[in-house]
Amino acid sequence: MEPEFREGDQVLVSTLNFNNLKGPKNMRDSFLGPFNIIKLIGKNAVEVKLTEEFSRKHPVFPKIIKARKIRLNGKDQRQYLVRFKNQTADKDKWFAEDAIPDGNLHLRRFRASRRTEQSNQ
Repeated sequence: MEPEFREGDQVLVSTLNFNNLKGPKNMRDSFLGPFNIIKLIGKNAVEVKLTEEFSRKHPVFPKIIKARKIRLNGKDQRQYLVRFKNQTADKDKWFAEDAIPDGNLHLRRFRASRRTEQSNQ
């Protein structure tokens, strides 16, 4: 089950397809943003409002986002899409970092896997 997004939601965008970022690949963030969704493109993509810094980048991205930022009580909060062991995708839920059981361990593994994916491409 893909995460549900609506126009106006803020999402993080993977840096995999950003070729013009400065610095070594292994030192860059895995995600940029948050960016506001301005349009849903079918079931598989979103168009976001990019900042001036990325204005030359095409603003449509696939909905394979596993992390997002939301504003809660006036503060930005990063959330992660979590699938529990032996559960199916329809049971996936969004959690704040501090609400994930054994969050430090799992997020360290998640971030390491993202770095490995990026270095292999």
